[in-house]
Amino acid sequence: MSHYFCLPFSTHPLRAALYDELHARPFQMISAPQQMTHLAFRAEPAEMTQAFELVCDLCRRYSVNQPTSDEVSYQQDFGEFTVRWEKHMEFYSLTFSRGGPINDPPFEHPVIGLLPTDWLSSLPGQAVSAFHIIVDDGQLNFDHKNLTRIFEGQRLIMSQPKQGKAIICTAFRLHSDGFGRFMVQNRGISDYQMGRLIQRIIELETYRLLAQLSLPLAKRIAPQLQELDRELAEMLTHAPTEESAEADRIILERLSRLSGRLEMWRAETNHRFSATRAYHDLVLSRLQNIKEDPIEGYMTFTEFMTRRLNPGLRTCESVQSWMEDLSRRIERAGDMMRTRVNLMLQDQNKDLLATMNRRGRLQFRLQETVEGLSVAAISYYMVGLLSYLLDGLPLGRWNLEKNILLAVLVPVVVIVIWGLIRRVKHRLIKQPKHEI
Repeated sequence: MSHYFCLPFSTHPLRAALYDELHARPFQMISAPQQMTHLAFRAEPAEMTQAFELVCDLCRRYSVNQPTSDEVSYQQDFGEFTVRWEKHMEFYSLTFSRGGPINDPPFEHPVIGLLPTDWLSSLPGQAVSAFHIIVDDGQLNFDHKNLTRIFEGQRLIMSQPKQGKAIICTAFRLHSDGFGRFMVQNRGISDYQMGRLIQRIIELETYRLLAQLSLPLAKRIAPQLQELDRELAEMLTHAPTEESAEADRIILERLSRLSGRLEMWRAETNHRFSATRAYHDLVLSRLQNIKEDPIEGYMTFTEFMTRRLNPGLRTCESVQSWMEDLSRRIERAGDMMRTRVNLMLQDQNKDLLATMNRRGRLQFRLQETVEGLSVAAISYYMVGLLSYLLDGLPLGRWNLEKNILLAVLVPVVVIVIWGLIRRVKHRLIKQPKHEI
């Protein structure tokens, strides 16, 4: 464990980790001749943990030092071979290497054959890249006929990095053993330079394959996007001719279903397409770092990659842009249909308010009619009460006639009752709504 001098001032808690990050995956020192096998597995977090435990198990089998749980890169000599383990965001890689003379044919006895079969079969995740690398010190014949035989007749991609001090050759194909193949011949570079070159070749091939993972996904989704685009265009063509609320509601439901399907595809592809762009940039970066010179009659790595890899990236970008465009169009169509529905609802509300006003006026007239009848009925009962009252009074002594008095009191009672009802009515009208 590293120990650092204690500074007399406060430092960021991640300062040491940021320094260590630059040295997390150091280049190997690779001397020729040497055989290598590289594996890269896409894995979930749980599978990453399982793979780490398998590496520790291999260390225990061969009684060598185990990696610590926080290491992202580990390299150890196991005697017959060397193992390099690296942990990345979505994949982990294993590189097995062995120095010593290379037999002819070079790929007949790869270094991976030295690993326990049961251990290899237990590796979790899905292998994306698996290829052999031969690092030659100039003993192998690199003429076209021999290389064609070694690469099983496949078309060769060759170039000269390091100003001609090395030759790299591959076919970017799977061969009869299920592995890819690379051959590198050292013509005057140091072991450290060879280590950097091999590391860039490994990353170039691994990132190339990871970058292409989204291409089948884009090809699968493209016909469905075309069908969705056609359905949306047809829907928007007929939408202006629809005049009923039910038809607009059906269109809104169809738009909602289209949006749901599109969002499902976007959720499925966004991460993969973003990763494709990142891996593509890494591939271009590694190609620039190799600094290769062409060999007459052969395509260089850069020429081959840019001719084959760039169209795949453009396809993924096209599909992603298509989905973004469809999303915006569906959103605008939904806004348009909701506006139409709102306008239609406003017209319906206007008609409803007009109907309510007519009903209010009718109710007011009925209320006035009932009010008149109420005045008559109350006045009738009040006059009856007054009649009983007059019966008890000595009207004869006062020289008064009951019928005459009732006749005089009737209009007075009607006026008083009418006035009281009007007063109560006005008070109710003036009273605040929350007090009613």
